[in-house]
Amino acid sequence: MNELFSSKNEKSSGECSPLADRMRPRTLEDIIGQDHIVGHGRLLRRAIQADRLSSIILYGPPGTGKTSLAAVIANTTRAAFEKLNAVLSGVKDIREVIDRADDRFRLYGKRTILFVDEVHRWNKAQQDALLPWVENGTLILVGATTENPFFEVNRALVSRSRIFQLKPMGENELLETAKRTLLDKERAYGNWDVQFEEGALEHLVEIAGGDARSLLNAMELAIETSSWNLPGQKEADGWPPPPGAQIRISMKAAEESIQRRALLYDRDGDYHFDTISAFIKSVRGSDPDAALYWLAKMVRAGEDPKFIFRRMIILASEDVGLADPLALSVVISCAQAFERIGFPEGNFPLAHACLYLATTPKSNTTMSYFDALKEVEREDAEVPNHLRDGSRDAQSFGHGEGYVYPHAYRDHWAAQQYLPGSLRGRTFYIPSSIGYEGKIREDVLQKRELQAAIVLGSQADSDNDILSWSAAAKGRESWFKRLESGRSKLLLNDRNIIFSSASPARQNRILVPLANDGLLLWESLRKCPEGLTAALVSAQSAKDALLQYASILDDLEKPQIAVTEEVLPEPSFCEEWFSCSQFDHILIRAVRLSFEPDFLCRRARPLLSKNGNLILLCSPPKLGQRVSRILARECAQNELALKLEQAEDAFFNDSSSSGLFDEDDLSSAFIKNGFIPGIQIIEQKEERLITERDLASWFNAGKSRWGSFMAKHLEKKDFAAIEDILRSRIQKGPVNWLWKSICFKAVISE
Repeated sequence: MNELFSSKNEKSSGECSPLADRMRPRTLEDIIGQDHIVGHGRLLRRAIQADRLSSIILYGPPGTGKTSLAAVIANTTRAAFEKLNAVLSGVKDIREVIDRADDRFRLYGKRTILFVDEVHRWNKAQQDALLPWVENGTLILVGATTENPFFEVNRALVSRSRIFQLKPMGENELLETAKRTLLDKERAYGNWDVQFEEGALEHLVEIAGGDARSLLNAMELAIETSSWNLPGQKEADGWPPPPGAQIRISMKAAEESIQRRALLYDRDGDYHFDTISAFIKSVRGSDPDAALYWLAKMVRAGEDPKFIFRRMIILASEDVGLADPLALSVVISCAQAFERIGFPEGNFPLAHACLYLATTPKSNTTMSYFDALKEVEREDAEVPNHLRDGSRDAQSFGHGEGYVYPHAYRDHWAAQQYLPGSLRGRTFYIPSSIGYEGKIREDVLQKRELQAAIVLGSQADSDNDILSWSAAAKGRESWFKRLESGRSKLLLNDRNIIFSSASPARQNRILVPLANDGLLLWESLRKCPEGLTAALVSAQSAKDALLQYASILDDLEKPQIAVTEEVLPEPSFCEEWFSCSQFDHILIRAVRLSFEPDFLCRRARPLLSKNGNLILLCSPPKLGQRVSRILARECAQNELALKLEQAEDAFFNDSSSSGLFDEDDLSSAFIKNGFIPGIQIIEQKEERLITERDLASWFNAGKSRWGSFMAKHLEKKDFAAIEDILRSRIQKGPVNWLWKSICFKAVISE
């Protein structure tokens, strides 16, 4: 029943309909604001345009356009459209809608979209009545609510829907709404010359507080109750005036047409939870000013101090933890003091606890308990024999045999395995470097490393063996396993650095070039579920592999992947493949860049939206490990290392060689092309196993640029000696490989 929101219905209601109803958007292009969910390239916009809408719940304050968005869906979809108001309808009405939808689906294969306004007003039975039909696809639910759906809507219904939060409109968006209203001749006041006294319209916008309906209602009242006149005639009253009449709205009329809405503190509703959330997040974020403000707001509104103290006690363990072990004692003492003295003096211990928590170091490592709990639920492992109680069964079963008593050692610690055999090497607790925890971090990690060495030992199948660790005793296969584990940590660290620098929002559009490995792709999908994740891969096989990995996702949730040999294509290519030619973030991870900085920034600029940024994490050869340093540090060949160092300096500073840029070259290129650059230098290190294949590649003067240069600038005997020394060194295991990476952030300058 698409006519529920049709223009025909609007015309039939004529001037009897309120202005806010007459001015509802008819198409996606008519919508003002809410770009974060219906802007070009956004998930919801794509779903509406493709008529592939699944069940959704629109959540936001009054006047943000929830019903208007439903009207746009009604005018766009080819499905049947039904509307119910949860305040006025009951189970009988729901059954009638379901029967009609079921008939359409069975007889004609036609879907039905059901719009339910104020869906939170339905009781559990009414909401449950929809569940089977939403589940089997007979009905597609579009719910609208001003209350938090995660608390006020049936959990089962929420789990079957995607939540979209609409935000209050900004002043510019409200002004645009007002201007459209004044120019619209069909539905509003375009047939008259409406003029607002200076500041009058701005007053209506300010007091409307992001509520478009409130603004339009105020404009309607102010305009239609003001006097009017035709040129050369006296002022007259009455509505409507003749076409071309002049209507002037004074500041007084504007002030009388709108009233400021009171903000209420509902101790059982969203405001209560939002305010305590703001308080906790301010304390967690170490902002004492904001923490005091939200605390004062809660106390002034009559919040129960016991509730506030309860949350602070939880925070003292959850968010402060071992960074300051005294925090828990301080807060509990303040809570006990409050119980003794009450208000008004009780404000002092409240503020005392708040300020202490806000200014003390933070660590959330107590959350590691839940990782251990998951492991217990997954597998109930037996206690290792050497940790069992030897006072009862030592003689019969050998319980406790092999246990090493820590106090018998100088540092009151001995390396032995305490986890069950099936969990060897499993890590739950990662100490932070903050406060008291920072003081114990190094000791904890050192002990863990030695225990991990036991797990990797050649006799790791024994629960009670105490082994000394020796790199020489390890087989090369074991080295490869260890190094592969280290490489995974480096990849995760790179990913975290990139996303920390980008700070994407849920609705952002992200372009990921060089996405063959998927490292940034899946994290982009998690970070921006309501936006767009577009990937560029170099081969169809890479695309097929990524899509296979994404097969568990719904079609609208999957990444959009295009095959191209270009690192950054033209905007027209992106428009063709992704229906979007501009992105909020371009994220690139490239260990080695095969293109020049100037090419990168020229290609990136037209692909970035206003205030968009490019994040590039790379390891320029100039900042990489030098073979001369390996000779000096790993092989104690200082004289030979000095000769090689001079030759390598000449190689990496050779301006005629392409691809040998550094951070200064990147900055210069991007500044020249209208970007504001930012650089973070990351010190990188790992244990790297150099192979015979590496040596053959490096020292091949015919295939390696480095090898060709060194062969020309070093004496032949020195060049050969360097290769022999490295070959001897790699037989002893990995070398410490040190290099620097650049995290480069470029923002389009205004």
